[in-house]
Amino acid sequence: MTSSLDQLVATAGQIILGKPRQIRLALCCLLARGHLLIQDIPGVGKTTLAHTLAHLLGLKYQRVQFTSDLLPADVLGSAIFDAQAQAFRFHAGPIFHQVILADEINRASPKAQSALLEAMEETQVTVEGQTYPLPQPFFVIATQNPLHQIGTFPLPESQLDRFLMCIELGYPDRKAERELLGGTDRRALLETLPPAMTPEDLLAAQKEARAVHVSPALLDYLQALIDYSRHGEEYEFGLSPRAGVALLNAARAWAYLEKRQGVLPEDVQAVLGPVAGHRLKLRASSQAARPEQPLLEKVAIP
Repeated sequence: MTSSLDQLVATAGQIILGKPRQIRLALCCLLARGHLLIQDIPGVGKTTLAHTLAHLLGLKYQRVQFTSDLLPADVLGSAIFDAQAQAFRFHAGPIFHQVILADEINRASPKAQSALLEAMEETQVTVEGQTYPLPQPFFVIATQNPLHQIGTFPLPESQLDRFLMCIELGYPDRKAERELLGGTDRRALLETLPPAMTPEDLLAAQKEARAVHVSPALLDYLQALIDYSRHGEEYEFGLSPRAGVALLNAARAWAYLEKRQGVLPEDVQAVLGPVAGHRLKLRASSQAARPEQPLLEKVAIP
C-alpha cells in the first residue's frame, strides 16, 4: 500500500510544484482520518491541492464557496415539500460527498461555519430532526485567507479544534515558479492523470496506519509535550485531550508514510507544528517565532 502512496505523492508533485512536504502532510492528515485547514493568501494553490488529492484518491469531490450570505441549508441540504407525494422530501446538500472543499471558510458567518461541526466530528448531519450518515471516507479540506484581509470572520476555537492539521503553502521557489510559468495549465494536466488509489485502498491504508506501534516511551514524550503546553510560561492555554489524540494519530500516519513499524520522536516532531500550531496561543511576552517552538526546544526526548 505504501508504494501506491509514494506514487500518489510523486504524481501530486507534478501538479503542486515545489511543495513535497505540504503534500505529504496533507496526505498524512487524511490517513489519520482528520480534516485539513490550509491557511494562506489567495492564489498559491490551496484549492488545487484539495482537488488534486481528491482526484488522485478517486474520491467524489465537491467545492463549496463560503460567502457572507451562505446559509447552513446551502451546505447541508433542506427538506422541501413535494406536492405530488404530499410530504416533505430531503434534498441532500453538497456535504454528501467524500471530499468537501470549504473554500475561503472564514468569509462565511459563524452560523454558516457551524454547519460543518457535526459533520466533522460525527460523520453525520441532522436536518429537521432527522440524522443522515455521510459517505466514507469523508474529509473536509478548508481554505482560509489571512485574518487581516477584508471580509473575513475568524474561526472560533471550537471550529479550529475540529481540524487535525493546519498548513501553509507559501510562495513557490524560483525553479518551481519557472516551471509553472512555462508549463501547461495544472488543472488541465490533472484531468489527464489517472487516480493512484481507490477509496477502498485509502480505507485500508487508514486501518494500517492506525495499527502502527506506539511504545510506552513514545507516549511519555507525547504526554511531556502536552503537559508543557499546559504549564509552560509561554502559553496562555495548552493542548486539549482531543489535540493529544490528534497528535498521536498524525504521528502514526507520518511513520506509516515513512514505512516504519513504530512511531519515533521524529515522527511526532514532524507533525507537531501542523497539529498543535493552530490550537496553541502564545503569551504576548513570548519570544517564540512559532507556537510549537518552545515545545521542540524545551521538552527533552526520553
